Amino acid sequence: MLQSFNPKNKNLKVYVGDQIYDRADAKVSVFDSVVQGGDAIWEGLRLYTGGIFLLDRHLQRLQDSAKAMAMVDVPTSKYITQKISETLKANAMTDGVHIRLTLTRGEKITSGMDPRLNQSGPCLIILPEYKVPVYDNTHGITVITSAIRRNSPNNLDSKIHHNNLINNILAKIQSNVAGADAALMLDNYGFAAELNGTNIFIVKGGKIYTPHADACLHGVTRGFIIELARESGYHMEEKNISPTELYAADEVFCTGTMGELTPITQIDGRIIGSNDRPVLAQLNKHFHDLVPKYCIPIL
Repeated sequence: MLQSFNPKNKNLKVYVGDQIYDRADAKVSVFDSVVQGGDAIWEGLRLYTGGIFLLDRHLQRLQDSAKAMAMVDVPTSKYITQKISETLKANAMTDGVHIRLTLTRGEKITSGMDPRLNQSGPCLIILPEYKVPVYDNTHGITVITSAIRRNSPNNLDSKIHHNNLINNILAKIQSNVAGADAALMLDNYGFAAELNGTNIFIVKGGKIYTPHADACLHGVTRGFIIELARESGYHMEEKNISPTELYAADEVFCTGTMGELTPITQIDGRIIGSNDRPVLAQLNKHFHDLVPKYCIPIL
């Protein structure tokens, strides 16, 4: 599932700080907090035909993360929206685009951990790329259970959408070595938390379940699918889910801005259900039917 370079992205325009740069010139200082300690927050956005899906929810999560991180002089959601629009227009982008939105604590006056060294304000980065969903949503993906545990609120709360992704990357390395597409990360009690980059759902007996958002990111797409499932009349429940329950599920799928809704066909060598995935098929249809309604015009 390795992503490839899209030639359409060769001449990208990227917003950094307070200016739009050509791709080759889009850089941050070696004194920036994201370089010094991964001290930044981010959101992944998807542009569909002139609008960004659930932009308001993503920007609210960004603001919440910034507050939790005690960032100062945080740009407003209105300002960020304006800069996203300007960046997309500079690239003449209208559809099929993934946007990596990053807010770092900014540049330090000298190398060090103390946030008081950041005296220039945050640095906003808007990186739009032409990018299709990262997973094969038709044939599905294979997953292995990683030995790397997902962060708990006792350590680093996943409700802060931060740039410290080392544990996710280590889990992804394990899946690469195993020849799988993604890694399932468990919480400290051995229950499923999420995949290394997406949230996870199971279907059993026509009912839908997903892990509590304790050790996993409270994904925007995850939240939308929970709402959609309930509105569609399904029993939708957040609960502790063990690997054994995953193996025995009728259907398993993952959700995320980068991948939309993706079937999981195999976990730790166990074949999941069958090729017939009626619940996922219905949710996927409803999801794409509703995308235009929930896209916020930005161009």
